[in-house]
Amino acid sequence: MTDLRLEELSATTIVAVNALTLKPGQEQFVAPVSYSVAAAVTDPSTTWQRVVLRDNKVVGFIQGSFDDDSPSEEFRSVLWRINVDADAQGEGVGTFAVDALTEEARKRGFDHVSVIYEPGDLGPDVFFRQVGFEPVGETAYGEVLARRSI
Repeated sequence: MTDLRLEELSATTIVAVNALTLKPGQEQFVAPVSYSVAAAVTDPSTTWQRVVLRDNKVVGFIQGSFDDDSPSEEFRSVLWRINVDADAQGEGVGTFAVDALTEEARKRGFDHVSVIYEPGDLGPDVFFRQVGFEPVGETAYGEVLARRSI
């Protein structure tokens, strides 16, 4: 397999990130990346956004947040979104990105990373379980709250 690497989201990579494709049926689980970029403007000091490149081509995007001051435990160290291009799914890109986010959380002194996602047949549940997230609850809206220990 070709080497994967991370790079901070930038003006150079944002167009490619927004052009990542999804497999049919995944659209209901993923908002456009531009929504995440816009949300990060509210507090860029806590936002961690990276693109995953393979052979200098953007094949994924991950966004996390690290905020010791968050009043909600699940939002102190959280994976907000992950997108892997449809053609790169199943090739280790998502695992690589989640491992990098988890390592960043560890460096910042956290002992876990949380994720909140909608359940569904084509949703991300299987992926999150495969990379070590374990469901720990449910939100008031029926979303799954899961954690990956570090």
